[in-house]
Amino acid sequence: MSSRENFQSFIPAENNIPEITVKAVLVGAFLAIVLGSANAYFGLYAGMTVSAAIPGAVMAFALLKPLKGTILEINIGMMGAAAGTALAAGVIFTIPAMVLLGTWTEIQYLETTIVAALGGILGVLWMIPLRRALILKTDLPFPEGVAVAAVLTTTVGDGSEKLKTDSAVSGIWLLIGGILGALLKFGQVGLKAFHGTIQGIVNIGRYDIGGGNHDGLFYGGLASSPALLGVGWIIGPKIASFVFVGGLLGWVILAPLIALAVGIPSPTTASEITEAMAMAGGNFEVGRYIWGFYEIWRDYIRYIGVGSMVVGGLYTIFRLRHNLADGIREAIAGIKSGQDSTKKRTDQDLNFKYVFLLIGLLTIPVFLLYAYISNEWAISGIMAVFAILFAFIASAIAGYMAGLLGSSNNPTSGVTVSVLLITSLILLGFGLSGDVGAYGVALLIAAVIACCAAISGDVLQSMTAGQMIGATPYKQQIAELIGILAAAPVLALVVSALDKAYTIGSPNLPAPQAFLMSGVVKGVLGGEMVWPFVLAGMVLAFVLILIDLPVLPVAIGIYLPFTLATPIFCGGVIRHITNKIIEKHYGSTDGEQASEWELAIKQTEVKPKEKIVRTGLLFTAGLIAGEALTGVIVAFIIISGLNITLFDHPPSLPGLLFWLFIALLVFYIPLREIYSKK
Repeated sequence: MSSRENFQSFIPAENNIPEITVKAVLVGAFLAIVLGSANAYFGLYAGMTVSAAIPGAVMAFALLKPLKGTILEINIGMMGAAAGTALAAGVIFTIPAMVLLGTWTEIQYLETTIVAALGGILGVLWMIPLRRALILKTDLPFPEGVAVAAVLTTTVGDGSEKLKTDSAVSGIWLLIGGILGALLKFGQVGLKAFHGTIQGIVNIGRYDIGGGNHDGLFYGGLASSPALLGVGWIIGPKIASFVFVGGLLGWVILAPLIALAVGIPSPTTASEITEAMAMAGGNFEVGRYIWGFYEIWRDYIRYIGVGSMVVGGLYTIFRLRHNLADGIREAIAGIKSGQDSTKKRTDQDLNFKYVFLLIGLLTIPVFLLYAYISNEWAISGIMAVFAILFAFIASAIAGYMAGLLGSSNNPTSGVTVSVLLITSLILLGFGLSGDVGAYGVALLIAAVIACCAAISGDVLQSMTAGQMIGATPYKQQIAELIGILAAAPVLALVVSALDKAYTIGSPNLPAPQAFLMSGVVKGVLGGEMVWPFVLAGMVLAFVLILIDLPVLPVAIGIYLPFTLATPIFCGGVIRHITNKIIEKHYGSTDGEQASEWELAIKQTEVKPKEKIVRTGLLFTAGLIAGEALTGVIVAFIIISGLNITLFDHPPSLPGLLFWLFIALLVFYIPLREIYSKK
């Protein structure tokens, strides 16, 4: 772990090159608005958001390179883009639920802007004292941070020609990975030439359990996603396996048992039938079973994941307490001595004294917002302090999970559900329950914390990339704040316009995450919450802690659809086999071998076994970059109203074969020199 403390960045700490310039800040603000708006629509339409760290880096490069932008200026542009898209996730998970619950008749512009800005600023501020604890003093993989650093150092370089000609590993693998990832993603979501997932059901007969005669069903599925394969390869076999174990527990053990005990739900409405047919390529008989499994997951299983996340997140903070305390002690020492400026450039944060002062001052606007909404002054005061403090816990948990799996796969909605549960329980304790006014108070309290948590994961991912390439932390933090202030007013307009154009909750804008949040609020304050499943998740987390297994990867596996856990596991398996082959030919993969961070940015004098891992890192970073960038492009195509889809029910097999070919390349390309010698 100490290697990260003394990490030699791509641009050395003693080198001062242009970084937070006017052009870099303007590009960052522009990308925050554009990509944040695209992400808001994409999230409301598809129920998932895309991290813009990689697309933002590519777009910032395209805009700043003609203006002779340095690698650090491009990084600042990327930070703005990442802030805008992360904020969009926080907004769309919670604000639309206000309309779904009937608290608002339409999206309120001013309240939405204030919630987004307060939550976003709070997310950046809390990440400042957490930066060293989570990035430098842990061994979290930060897969997207590694990918961004590999993209920037390979495509931009440090401006010297020598670097580009003397490179031991060709940047072509980054480009090839990007093209392959983009092609498959565009075929899946843009053209709909083939389905992005392949799913199936095995029926092992009918059984009479407790007086009910129900089918014994097993479900299996895989998302043919190159990015998730790349994430699995980067994070390695251990974490990938724990995520998969969570998926197996939720989808292959618990869901079939629930289906056997109470029967599998069936789609009844026209939209449910359409959704069921889409899941099985137009085959309703198979699709209704798959749809039923998703219903069981939505209604029961993911609450087990939420329960595990609450306990696992708090336990993670407890385990990191020494790192966090060290960071705060360093901050206090720096404030007292006034010697913060003596730190090397790549370790200078915004002044901690002003950061903590600003966090304290933010309690006032948060209190006024809650008081204005609820007309409950005493409760609002308590909840404002709660929001500020709980934002710290939510930020730490969300940041840690982003470090494990990356921002795009980070279940921010799971953190938001946890926050909503606790917020609603506190309000219930104050006697607020059962009416739309109470629902609105709970949601807007959680919305501030959700925006904070969404931002924190992306901030850490981007800060990790900055640490690797040699950025100045306080300049990155300023860029994030500017991105938030640029995006917040526009996101409120975008969500309001989308509601007026398509109506939130309609088939054209289903807003699945907002429906989840509205269900949680109604469940707790309306007395219909599935508490046994939340408690079961908490018990599971305690058991995992007792047997010394990591809780959060397993909780994430339970919370996410099984189709996402499978390709992550496949990537981990390929990495395991690659490591074994390296061991066989070059000795142990441990010891003197460079870390993932060093290999992601290393350009020259790469040893043979390091070359294998660096090639793999570049190729998988390309897969992640290609898919993420295409996701953003497709979002713009959908917004423009252009329909380029080929099938209503595309086949799954071609996409699966293309994905298997990419998986084979992930295995072969890094090891090709070993096999060519044979």
